[in-house]
Amino acid sequence: MTRLLAAIAILAIAALTAWALWPRPIPADLVTIGTGALTVTVDDEGVTRIEDVYTVSAPTGGTVQRSPRRVGDVVQARDTVLAVIEPAQPAFLDVRAMRGAQAAVAAAQSGVGLAQAQVAQAQAELDFAQADLDRALELARRETISARELDRIRLQVATAQSALASAQAAQEVRVRELESAQAALIQPGLDEGRGTGCCIEVRAPVNGRVLRIMVESEQVVQPGTPLVEVGDPGRLEVVVDLLSRDAVRVEPGAPAIVDGWGGPALQGRVVRVEPTAFTRVSALGIEEQRVRTVIALLEPEAYRGRLGHNFRVVARISVWQANDVVQVPLGALFREGGEWAVFVVDGEDRARTRRVALGERTMQTAQVLEGLEPGERVVLHPSDRIADGVALEPRNPSP
Repeated sequence: MTRLLAAIAILAIAALTAWALWPRPIPADLVTIGTGALTVTVDDEGVTRIEDVYTVSAPTGGTVQRSPRRVGDVVQARDTVLAVIEPAQPAFLDVRAMRGAQAAVAAAQSGVGLAQAQVAQAQAELDFAQADLDRALELARRETISARELDRIRLQVATAQSALASAQAAQEVRVRELESAQAALIQPGLDEGRGTGCCIEVRAPVNGRVLRIMVESEQVVQPGTPLVEVGDPGRLEVVVDLLSRDAVRVEPGAPAIVDGWGGPALQGRVVRVEPTAFTRVSALGIEEQRVRTVIALLEPEAYRGRLGHNFRVVARISVWQANDVVQVPLGALFREGGEWAVFVVDGEDRARTRRVALGERTMQTAQVLEGLEPGERVVLHPSDRIADGVALEPRNPSP
């Protein structure tokens, strides 16, 4: 009896040990291979911009007044005043310049006095010649003076008149020279001679809105200084700087999706891929060759009033698309011997390694050219416990 019980105990222990050490199926996530439409896109960040941005510059040097406009103001072409430029203040005079200007004023005043004396002299000579002519005319009526003598006196009167006109002109010149010398004494802060028509009004060249004000407060500007940027927010486009290896796959006319700006996804179309690249340093300090790509938005009413100039967006440009494509999730793929492979689940729920040939791929799935058929099941995210021939237990199968 004791031997029987011992044998039973030994058999029970052996059975328990065999049951504990017996291989169990490994839980795994499975996915069924299917077909569907596949679109391959080139994704990158971009910015919106108004198609035509006009930079309004100062047409002449002077002092620009504080801007009458604010960013976002609506402007009308040739009607809305964007900036007002008035003459600049004169420069300060040092002691030497002041003394020289004062001496010039004094000399000009003396010149005016001399001109006045010359005018008075010429007037007196004219009065005398006119009186002499009056007497000669009286004598001529009595026939007591010759015609030649009368002509000579008339010539003297004409000469005196010309001398008076010349003296008056010289006096006017001296007066203007005095005014010019006095103008050199004007110091900054004086508003002498400034009238209502002294300033230049710079007006908007097109209809639109104020995008940026470069000179907001009053300051002295030189000719050509940028003052204001204006444009029409209703004419937006998206600019994306693509990596050169991605840009070679993009063709003008390719459809695009613009989102990531806080609103609904917008439809777009590539209108231009620039033929030259430029170097840009990434956030990691890596030099990258980028190609500027321009996308036209096809839904102006969907974004008007919400999407504006220089907004950050994400552009997804379609470079390849097809229907009824056999696809496999990227999470099911792994490398084996330099090739792609998957674990296919056979009819006995065992993993079988199979190599596959891939075509186009997205961030989630890849096109299967060879190795898989629709309806087959593959292991998603296989762990290091899964190997060829291992029994599997579906954990969360998905179609």
